[in-house]
Amino acid sequence: MKYLVKFFPFLSNKTFRKKWVMKQLKNIPANQTILDAGAGECQYKQYCSHLKYTSQDFGEYNGEGDGVGLQTKKWDNSRLDIVSDIANMPIPDHAFDNILCTEVLEHIPYPEKAIAEFSRILKKDGRLILTAPFCSQTHFAPYHFCTGFNIYWYKEVLSKNNFEISAYETNGNYFDYINQELMRTPLVIKRYSIFGVFGLSLYIIILPLVLCLFLISLMSKKTEKQLCFGYHITAKKTI
Repeated sequence: MKYLVKFFPFLSNKTFRKKWVMKQLKNIPANQTILDAGAGECQYKQYCSHLKYTSQDFGEYNGEGDGVGLQTKKWDNSRLDIVSDIANMPIPDHAFDNILCTEVLEHIPYPEKAIAEFSRILKKDGRLILTAPFCSQTHFAPYHFCTGFNIYWYKEVLSKNNFEISAYETNGNYFDYINQELMRTPLVIKRYSIFGVFGLSLYIIILPLVLCLFLISLMSKKTEKQLCFGYHITAKKTI
C-alpha cells in the first residue's frame, strides 16, 4: 500500500497531517522553546531547527509490541531527551513556549491527564499543536487504549484545562477514510483470512471504486463531521 500512496497521496492520513504540522512549526518564531511530547522517533525534529527543541516519550515501544494489529517492526528511542510518563514529566511549571503532540493521545490510558500536564508546563499564551485520530485501527499494541477523539472531546477537555482552541480542521472526510480502509482490505485478508494472498486480487475491483470515491470526496458536503481521519488543533494557554 505504501507504494500506491506515492501516486495517490489521498489514500494516507499521514500525508496531509505532516504538511499541516510542518506549517505550524514553520510559523513559530525563531528561538522559542518547544516540547515534542510523545515524540517517538522524533520525526518532526528536522523541522524545528529554528527552535529550542526537546523531545519526550515513555520510551517502551520497540516496534514489535505484542504482535497484534499494526506494528512498525522497528523503532528507535535513542534520540529522546526525556524518558518519562507523559502525564508526569520532570519539567518545571511554565517551562515551554510551545508543545507539539501528534498521534499520541490514543496511546495514553488517561489522555485527560496528559492535557492537564501540558497546561502545567506551558507558559501563559503558549501554543499547543495537537493531532489525534478520529477513528483508528489497533496499532502499537499493547499501547493502544482509545480508537479516537471527536471535536467535542477536545472542546470539553481543553477548556477545562485552561486552553482556548485557536483553530481546528479535519484531516480528510468520510470518503477519504473509506478509501483508506478499502485499500487496506486486501492486506487484512492476506494476514487474517484463509484466502491469504488471493485477497490481493481484490485490488482489481477496489482501485476503480477508490478513484470514484475520490471524485465524490472532492464534492463532499461536510461528511467530515460524520467521519474523518482526525482533527488538527491549535490551542492557546489562557492563564
